[in-house]
This record gives sequence, structure tokens and C-alpha cells, in this order.
Amino acid sequence: MYEMRATLSANVRRGLRDPVVHLTVRATLAATLSYAVAVQLSTEPAPLTAPLTALLVVQVTVYSTLTTSIRRVNSVVVGVLIAIGFSAVMGLSWWSLGLIILASLTVGQFVRVDEFVNEVAISAMLVLGVTRLANQAWDRVLETLIGAVVGLLFNLLFAPPVWLDTAGESIEDLARRARHLLLRLAEQLHGPTEVHLAAARLHEARELDQAIAEVDAALRQAEDSLRLNPRISEGQLPRLVLRTGLDTLEICVVVIRVLARSFTDLAKRRPGDQGLFPPDVALALEELLTHIGGALVSFSVLVTTQVSRNAEAAEQRLADELTAALASRENVARLLLEQVQQRPDAWQLHGSLLAELDRILDELDLEHRSRRLMEELDRAAVARSERFTVLYRLRRLVRG
Repeated sequence: MYEMRATLSANVRRGLRDPVVHLTVRATLAATLSYAVAVQLSTEPAPLTAPLTALLVVQVTVYSTLTTSIRRVNSVVVGVLIAIGFSAVMGLSWWSLGLIILASLTVGQFVRVDEFVNEVAISAMLVLGVTRLANQAWDRVLETLIGAVVGLLFNLLFAPPVWLDTAGESIEDLARRARHLLLRLAEQLHGPTEVHLAAARLHEARELDQAIAEVDAALRQAEDSLRLNPRISEGQLPRLVLRTGLDTLEICVVVIRVLARSFTDLAKRRPGDQGLFPPDVALALEELLTHIGGALVSFSVLVTTQVSRNAEAAEQRLADELTAALASRENVARLLLEQVQQRPDAWQLHGSLLAELDRILDELDLEHRSRRLMEELDRAAVARSERFTVLYRLRRLVRG
């Protein structure tokens, strides 16, 4: 009974941390409030444009809500202006309707309303098709403003959570998937390796490469949650830590894909009853890949706990894994050199294999990590200084 309650509680907490759940609850409440406000201010008997706008503009971050509100209001105002202009010179007919749709979609591309391009044409058609044009146009603009303002104020008063934890979990999951793939690559080194099995590992590496886009989307959502969020006073450091960490893992994942390609090419050269490497080389490579996989996971934990108490422990684990990996790397390099001396025709493939492993170890190196993070911090400081310099000059220009 206690375990069932603990499991249920964990599932509830996990559900509350889901961005989809947050967006559903917030959009529902904001749309309801916007309709209640529109009923009091609009002359329409059913001002449904206000809750519709709130549903469209409310996002999981304050920054995305603000930008979406601006684009939404802009699209409605442009559509209303186009309808008023067309109504002054022509009535509603099949050819005038087609003309106004063409004009609205064309103008919508130039005013940069992004996903609300169709909203320009929709607003123009709805306003053009009514008899009280002026009242309808004003009501539609008013309801749109109500929905946008209510949605924005709702997210300002009840600030959405910061999605750094979600982004961190996605980064750790990516690292664990990369480690699992390295272990599977190490398993195929022992005994005969068929080409289709090596090609299957290559396909898994390509899927892992494609998963980076999903992690990047989660990180961009976390970065947006730090902007204009009253809960956060300074979010630049966590954002840069996660972003540089993802960049490092992305490079490692690409190298792992190249590594899987090298194993596949080697399997094509070997007969079906032979392994990719002799037993001693295969054992050394398995040990090296295991340590690299552990270093990837330790690196992801270090990145996601950079500002917590566990940062020192994560850094120590990463240092230990890298030390063991470097020792294994020297053993692998010695064994591969002996193989090249016996079979000179394989020196290119063995050399590229060693270079790929060195690239991963170099990316995970702590000094390389610190240097890259400091470069990003300096670049961000320069960008902020330039931005404040421009604002200062504009303020001086306004004041004369």
C-alpha cells in the first residue's frame, strides 16, 4: 500500500512537471478569464475572439507568451485595416473575397506575424462579411487585445516554472543513450561480427544524432523560461552551462556515429568468421569504450548540477573516468600500432579510429570545458555591453 502511494505521488509530481500539463491548465484558466472580461467590455453577445486569442498566446514561458501576443494582435489589426480599405471601394462577392484573401496573405508575409499569417485573412473576411463594419472591426480588435493582455498578465502574475530541470533531464538521457550505444559497439568487438549487425549499430547512431534536435528544443524552452521571468534574477550562467554542455555532447554523438561507420567498414573488410580485432585489441577497446561511456554520463551530470552541491562530486567522477579512459587509450594505441606493423594496409582505418576516440576525450576534458565556458561568458558579456551602449546612446538622443 505504501509503495502504491509512493508510486502514485511520483507520477503526480512527474505530471505536474510536464510542460504539456502546465500549458493545458494555464490556457484553460486564461481563456476563461479573458471571456469573462470580454463579456463586460465588448458589445458582442458572445465575444469568443478573446478566449481564442488567449488559447493561442498563452505559452509555457513568459517570453514566448509576449512574442506570441504581439504577433497575434498585429495580425488581427492588419486584417481589420485591410477589410476596412476594401469595404470602401467594393462590396462582398466571390472575386472580392478571393482578392482580399490574396492581399491579406501577401501583406501577412511582410508584417512578420509568422504562424498567424492566416489570421490576417481570417480577420479580414470576418470583418468584411458583417453589416456593421466599424463596430465589428472595433470589437474584434478589442477582444483580441483582451485575450492577449489577459494571457500575458496571467503568466506575469502566475509565472511559469523554469524548465531547467526538464532540459537537464533530457541532456542526461541523451548521454545515457550514447553510453548504451558505446556498450553495444563494444559487445560486437568479440567474436565474428556480421555486416548487418554493424549496420544496425550505425542506424542506432544516426537515430541518436537525430535525437539532439529534441534535446535542443527542450533547452530552447528552458532558455525562454529564463527571459522576463520574475522568479529569476540572473539566469545567464545556467543557460550557458547547459548550452555549452549540449554542444559538447552533440560533437561526441557525431563522433560516435563516425565510429559506428568505421566499425561497419571494418566488418565489410573482414570475413564473416573473423572478429573486427584480435582478442587483446578487442578487450582493450571494450574497456576504453566503457570508460568513455561512463565519462559521458558523468559529464552530463556535471553540466546539469553545475550550480548545486553535487557539482564537486560530479566533477570528481568525471575526472576519474577520464583518467581511466586515458590509460586505456594508451594501451589501445600501443596494440593498434602493433597491428599496423603486422598489417600495414589497415593503418588508415586504425588511425582514424584512434583519432575519433581522442576527439571525444578532448571534448570531455575539464580544462577544455572550462575554457569553452569562459569564452561563452566573455562573448555574452561583450554582447550585453554593446546592447546597453546602444540603449544609452538612444536615451541621450531622446533627451537631446
